[in-house]
Amino acid sequence: MNKNNEINKLFGKKLRLLRMSKGLSQEELGLQSGIHRTYIGQIERAEKNITIQNVYRIAKTLELDIRELFDFSDIYKGNDDKNNK
Repeated sequence: MNKNNEINKLFGKKLRLLRMSKGLSQEELGLQSGIHRTYIGQIERAEKNITIQNVYRIAKTLELDIRELFDFSDIYKGNDDKNNK
C-alpha cells in the first residue's frame, strides 16, 4: 500500500463504518453536513484528501468527537483477524 494513501484508506474505511452505524447513506450524510454526496464517496474510497474543516463538519453531523474519526484500532483489529486465519 502506498504510504501516502494509507491514511486516506484508513480514514475512508472508518468514515464508512461510522456513517453506516448511524444508518446514513452517503447522500444523507452529504445533505446533513453540507458536503456533496459524491465527495463523501470519494473520501470513503480514498480518492480525495479531506480537509480538516470537512472532517469537523462530518464529525459534528455524526455527533462524534472528531478524534473518533481517527481511531483506527477497530480497523487494524479486523485486519489482524483476517491475517491470522
